[in-house]
Amino acid sequence: MTTSTPSPRILIVDDDADIRSLLADYLGEQGWHISTAADGMEMQQVLDTASIDLIVLDLTLPGSDGLTLCRDLRARSAIPVIMLTARSAPLDRILGLEMGADDYLCKPFEPRELLVRIRNVLRRSDSTSRDGGSSSALWHFAGWTLDETTRQLQNTAGLVVMLSGGEYRLLKVLLERPNRALNRDQLLTLTQGRETDPLDRSVDLHISRLRQKLGDDARAPKLIKTLRNEGYLLAATVKRGE
Repeated sequence: MTTSTPSPRILIVDDDADIRSLLADYLGEQGWHISTAADGMEMQQVLDTASIDLIVLDLTLPGSDGLTLCRDLRARSAIPVIMLTARSAPLDRILGLEMGADDYLCKPFEPRELLVRIRNVLRRSDSTSRDGGSSSALWHFAGWTLDETTRQLQNTAGLVVMLSGGEYRLLKVLLERPNRALNRDQLLTLTQGRETDPLDRSVDLHISRLRQKLGDDARAPKLIKTLRNEGYLLAATVKRGE
């Protein structure tokens, strides 16, 4: 007897009722379970009562904006987030990644493109979950421990840090290849399965956030080093085990 995979549960957070309705209908046609919210308060109500696999989060919301909601969510949860941003504000896309979003999409957009983005993020998240189910789910390096199951970092002093999906995948790629230089193209392919865009700064932003969370001085990093014309390198001895 085979067991079917549960349908993903998607939460759409947007203050535009027409967009919520359009996306709920379109994504619901994929067989997914769709919940909607108009603001951060309604978003939290859904999260308190349902298990959500991915959030589509608009940047501009009444009350707490999408950046604040994403930052607060990332402090306590690894639920993947796709941020919807204005095409005229590239800085907003950068800030979205800095706050922990897994991907971003500029308005206006085709629903089909959002569908593809959601599938890609869910596939990466599912792969992460499967990896985390192995018996050796801990990585030890430079006084830190990464737990694959929870995506949490913890140091010897007991400080616990939650990682976004993008940060987790990037750190895991570096841990799997310690003391080896990897350029942006390689890192983007290994973490997101796509070729780099000359304007895509997601790798650099995730590196910056990882350095901050690891206490690695951005001006003179000793753990995640920048090698001119070569890329990034994790300068550490890495051990994997329980």
